[in-house]
Amino acid sequence: MDRRGEASHRSWSSSRGRGWRGRGRSGGGGRPFPPPPSSTAFSAAVNPAPAVTVDDAAPIIGTCPDMCPARERALRERLRDLAMLERVGGDPACTSPSLAVKKFCRTISSTNVMASDIRPLPVLRETMDYLLHLLDSSEHPFETIHDFIFDRTRSIRQDLSMQNIVNDQAVQIYEDVVTFHIRSHQRLARSCQDSDVSSLCFLNMEQLTKCLLSLFDMYHVIHESDSHSKREAEYYSFYVLLHLGCKIPKMVDSLSLWYSRLATQVRQSKEMIFARNLLRCYQLGNFKRFFCMIAAEATDLQLCLVEPFLNEVRARALMYFNHSGYKLQHHPLEHLSGILMIEVSELETLCGICGLEIRTSEGMKAFMPKQTSFSLPTSVPCNGIYIAREVER
Repeated sequence: MDRRGEASHRSWSSSRGRGWRGRGRSGGGGRPFPPPPSSTAFSAAVNPAPAVTVDDAAPIIGTCPDMCPARERALRERLRDLAMLERVGGDPACTSPSLAVKKFCRTISSTNVMASDIRPLPVLRETMDYLLHLLDSSEHPFETIHDFIFDRTRSIRQDLSMQNIVNDQAVQIYEDVVTFHIRSHQRLARSCQDSDVSSLCFLNMEQLTKCLLSLFDMYHVIHESDSHSKREAEYYSFYVLLHLGCKIPKMVDSLSLWYSRLATQVRQSKEMIFARNLLRCYQLGNFKRFFCMIAAEATDLQLCLVEPFLNEVRARALMYFNHSGYKLQHHPLEHLSGILMIEVSELETLCGICGLEIRTSEGMKAFMPKQTSFSLPTSVPCNGIYIAREVER
């Protein structure tokens, strides 16, 4: 899917079934989802793996039995090119088949790739499970773990693309890659004050968007064989929720038109209804309803995705409160913290970032509206300001 050239699309219909296929899935009716709307910033960039040199070359059928081909493993040992998580006993020149994972390669051609260098679908599934297991490891800094999984998941996508595999199992792998990027999106945002981490946040968001668009193309392909993913509606909702981010480039010209092209069962799913209503509350400035909906209805992954945007939403809410009301009508922070679901101390910090002066009267902290010093910050730290899920689903 990552090779979005003409040859890739021509080969899908003929290559479905070549890969390892497990049990198929059946889903509801509705029109199949068409390819996602074009966007200069994103759809043109959905190409994490370079296209092969020979466009009409027959798909390769991988035979590599390990997570990393033996030839690459030996070369990287010789060059001492092993990641921290691949080293045996910390030795940069020693690894093992159970630790080494194939690296992503930018320059690759089908004319010089051997089948023994490409992993078949069952091995790719095993590799993806191993990488997800590493995501919760506490032995290394998260940035180190993220950087490793970030590169190795691109390699997985590359191997799928080289073999032109588009089936239920390939969809599951892509869904897991999106899950990784969403969980990283949350954890990286909590420490994005560091400039190095900020660049990781940007690159992670870029790959998240690319993976989503590729995943939607794959959904469209498997629909042609009357197959559906059980998690399809939730993953479509992620695309909508990404529009909450003020720093995220506009991804479609019209979300309403995009909605109308979705399959009926996706459009009417609770995940999509939640995402649409949440975006509408944000656009209308109904911030109390916005945060109550997240606390009551968001799935765990939806919460991970929107959490880094919540302080941007809270800052915008403060702008509304500052511009409304009378000068003598103070806004108590304790009251606002309940609406915005944030600790009073953290709300006070956010007010300071926005240029609001906080006053204390009779033991109560509040700010007066109509303060001309208010300005929406260009960057809002996420560290320490999280939503409290007080309402049970």
